[in-house]
Amino acid sequence: MTKRFEIGDHVSWNSEAGRVSGTIIAIHTRDFDYKGHRHHASEDEPQYEIKSDRTDHVAAHKGSALTLA
Repeated sequence: MTKRFEIGDHVSWNSEAGRVSGTIIAIHTRDFDYKGHRHHASEDEPQYEIKSDRTDHVAAHKGSALTLA
C-alpha cells in the first residue's frame, strides 16, 4: 500500500521540468475529471491535488509518485 498524505503536507515529485515541490490542497477518493482528463482514484489509491511552490500550477498525482519534501 502506498503512503497516505494529508492536506497541507509538503511533497515533491518528478516532472518533465525536473523535481517539483508543492503543498497538497485536495484528496480525491473517487474518479474525477481534471484538466480534460479522467483520473482514477479510490479509497485504497487516492489521488492528490498539489499546488506548486514556484507557480500557481496545480497537479494531480497518485501517492506512489510523491515523497514528503
